[in-house]
Amino acid sequence: MKLLIVGNESRKYHLDHLCEELIKLNINVKVIIDTDFIEKTLSLSFREKFIKKKKKEELVKTFRPDIVLLDRISVIGEFFLKKKIPLFILLRGNFWEEVKWAKQTKNKSNLKSLSIYRNEKLADHIFSESKGILTISEYLKKEVMKRYPTKEVDVIYADGRKISEWQINEDKNIHHPCVGLVQGLNIWGKTRELETLQDVMRKMSDVTFYLVGDGMYSDKIIPKLEKFDNFVWLKNLEYPKKIMQFLSSIDVFLLLSGLEGLGQSIIEAMIMKRPVIATNVGGIPEIVKENDTGFLVEKGDSEKITFLINYLLTNSSVKEKIINSAEKNIDMFSWSNIAVELIKILKKHKLNNDS
Repeated sequence: MKLLIVGNESRKYHLDHLCEELIKLNINVKVIIDTDFIEKTLSLSFREKFIKKKKKEELVKTFRPDIVLLDRISVIGEFFLKKKIPLFILLRGNFWEEVKWAKQTKNKSNLKSLSIYRNEKLADHIFSESKGILTISEYLKKEVMKRYPTKEVDVIYADGRKISEWQINEDKNIHHPCVGLVQGLNIWGKTRELETLQDVMRKMSDVTFYLVGDGMYSDKIIPKLEKFDNFVWLKNLEYPKKIMQFLSSIDVFLLLSGLEGLGQSIIEAMIMKRPVIATNVGGIPEIVKENDTGFLVEKGDSEKITFLINYLLTNSSVKEKIINSAEKNIDMFSWSNIAVELIKILKKHKLNNDS
């Protein structure tokens, strides 16, 4: 099997680790970054289009992939569909909810409106024509099946980590007791749940709350949080080294989000042996089991969040129980296990197509 994996630059670190494990399974695999092979959106440069097209043609000619796996919705998928190369798409987030929020909060110009429309049409074409759709949670599988009931959809918890690299290394500059959050600020449907943090910080003035993350809605949420003396915004930290250090140092991990495919920062917090409190949305309940591997809270429930933070900060035995339970499930997110599952799924599809 010759497998071509297509992702974006921010995912390359993880995709390279997946590639390493696939090679161990004797899979001929190559990882590419989609933006290296496609022209910029709405580009009018014929020279750029010619160069990128030639580069794609050369890729197919030299590597000759049997299967292409898209790690995100990308216009390069249409090229592989035209070439009749079996195409699989790995869905990491609720594309349709994200588009809905984009329309509500970003759609302020004709150009942005056109971009959103084109992205919707592109996604529909790729979902419809792909050989298979893979999702990183049961929640996302259900979302796909609502829209494409005849498609074969497989769940693979492909938000993997090279667990051996994630070593505890504490930052001495972190003040205790503290709570740490790691989340992007690019989708308002996710970000607005951070408003709940205001009430929590008001009630817990002796606890420091550290937020790692940035994005287009930082100007909308950060000023509200910075009114509190016990809030520290660290913006983006170097990944993965500084994120490992940060997660090693906090007392409790908190994710306040209105929309999650699974919750990659939760997985990282569990690897670093931090107790987790997270919003009960999307695929999060599949990894955070109430009072077992962590605690779940409903959106906006500042009272329960406050109670749980205090509960974990003052009950070391409960904290250890949660950490130990979560640790038992961590292996499912190792790239070695994910690689095995991925090949099983792709071979199953190949057998079905051959029969």
